[in-house]
Amino acid sequence: MSGSMSEADLLADLQRSLHDAASVFSAPLDADWKRFLAAALAAMSSKRPRTQLGAVTLVADQDLYPLPAPVLADFLSYKTHLWGGRPGKPWMPGYAGALPRVSVHDNSLVFDPAPSAAHLLAHGSAFRFWYFCQHRVGATAEECTINPVDRSLLILRAQVEAMRELAMRSANKPVTVRDGFSGTPRNATPAALSAQLLDEWKAAP
Repeated sequence: MSGSMSEADLLADLQRSLHDAASVFSAPLDADWKRFLAAALAAMSSKRPRTQLGAVTLVADQDLYPLPAPVLADFLSYKTHLWGGRPGKPWMPGYAGALPRVSVHDNSLVFDPAPSAAHLLAHGSAFRFWYFCQHRVGATAEECTINPVDRSLLILRAQVEAMRELAMRSANKPVTVRDGFSGTPRNATPAALSAQLLDEWKAAP
């Protein structure tokens, strides 16, 4: 599988990899295939974590900050922050106090306790933070956030979803599918193939 990382090319390769089994999935506008690819992208977010940098402006004694729209668009979970540097020691001049603990709840950054005026004076009001975010594909290869070297791994994970759904549809006859790495065809029941392909995906470095 050596196509580009565009959504169209990824979907086409996924369909070809399932051979005869592909005919089962005939929803309009490739809805089935897009669902499998979306599930694979979600799984890749844990295997190949993607991080982005976000920022909010702090206000003294305010403990809740809604995530900015660009962050919220693909936010998965909070990672860490770059604010505060070295807070120093209580006996040092200008010590502002321990830094607040930061978490995310209901799509907002929560500071416990709220940053004080002394914190802002010592560390500034620009709070920058790293967060884990979703992988995406788009109409062009440049919009895909998966590294091209992991293309086969993404296709393999999408095959898992397809085989899982095929098994749920009670299709108990053997089907032919090619693995995402070597392209080698194999015959098995959809449930067995789903389990086998998932094991291969998990074992991949």
